[in-house]
Amino acid sequence: MEGLPEGFGKIMIEGNKVLALIPARGGSKGLPGKNIKDLCGMPLLAWPIRAAKESNYIDQVIVSTENKNYADIARSYGASVPFIRPAKLAKDDSATYLVVEHALNYLKSQNEIYDYMVLLEPTSPLTTSKDIDEALKLLISKRDLADSVVGVSKVEATHPVFDVRINDKGLIEPYVGNGFNILKRQEIDTLYYFEGSLYISDLAILIREKSFYHNRTLPYIVPRWKAIEIDELVDYVCAEAILQNIEILNKESKNG
Repeated sequence: MEGLPEGFGKIMIEGNKVLALIPARGGSKGLPGKNIKDLCGMPLLAWPIRAAKESNYIDQVIVSTENKNYADIARSYGASVPFIRPAKLAKDDSATYLVVEHALNYLKSQNEIYDYMVLLEPTSPLTTSKDIDEALKLLISKRDLADSVVGVSKVEATHPVFDVRINDKGLIEPYVGNGFNILKRQEIDTLYYFEGSLYISDLAILIREKSFYHNRTLPYIVPRWKAIEIDELVDYVCAEAILQNIEILNKESKNG
């Protein structure tokens, strides 16, 4: 299908245009060069690009980066890189929404208008096109209730009832108020955490709220083994092992 425009052959989800944005800055202190580090035959950056391009509903896949080498790699895997992100928006403390806003301002200047945004992180390489499509369908089906959906995963071993703090005397004390009467897992409240793999929003609401999180946000529940966010070498090693055993884990998820 060489020469055909981006989005050709895609299915519009109830008439809505969907943009995928993948932020990928060059600087990383925990794992230098992590966004282009090879993971099972592809650079980390390529995994969300592939997931987005295989989605049935995403019309355009854009990578936002300040690094020209990253931009070239992104293009080689089929993403569009229509601008180079300013360095001031590629710092450790740069807010995600400012990166989103920069991309949207560029697209507006090109008269490119979208209804929904899917934000994917290179550091969450286990997100698939199926996850994207299911989350989009979930959000569209519940438009009367919600304007955004984000990935969450169940808190298990790190549940607050199992946590302790170290006090001024160097002794441990419970983080929550049950003393040391540790509850059984079956007795504790089910909690979830933001696992960072997937963010989707109605664009008008995202611009208004300047966040994917608000009181009209749905959860897209991600199994523990897929909720890997690569910040350090140990995360990378875990992701590599998971990908090497992906068929077993997918089968377990279906049966579970």
